[in-house]
Amino acid sequence: MMEGMTTAPGQPPAVRQGLRHPLDPDPARSTKARAVFALGLVAALTGLFVGGVVPATVALQLSRQARREAYASGGFLTGAAWLRQGERLAWIGLGLATVTVVLAVVYGVVRLAEAPYTQDFAPNVN
Repeated sequence: MMEGMTTAPGQPPAVRQGLRHPLDPDPARSTKARAVFALGLVAALTGLFVGGVVPATVALQLSRQARREAYASGGFLTGAAWLRQGERLAWIGLGLATVTVVLAVVYGVVRLAEAPYTQDFAPNVN
């Protein structure tokens, strides 16, 4: 590299990237980030059917592990955008499942309130 290289006359020297150590690994996308995104997508798509709770829970647990591994890797694991999107989709799936359960409980309570409390016998029964 050329020392003191500038981008244009009169500008300060361009920032020079440090050389990588030969034993440093190449940056790679975290496979857990892709799995979190896929599980979050499944959770968001099946959230209204309450089936999204399981993939959303797994996605959120896996995202915690992926964040810890990415932090420990010192920047060699990438995929933070996939991880954020997967977490958002997982939370959306949990929210949809919660809305579905709340609506089902409200519907059940209303139906229970409309039901007669006593057994209705035919008019010819004493």
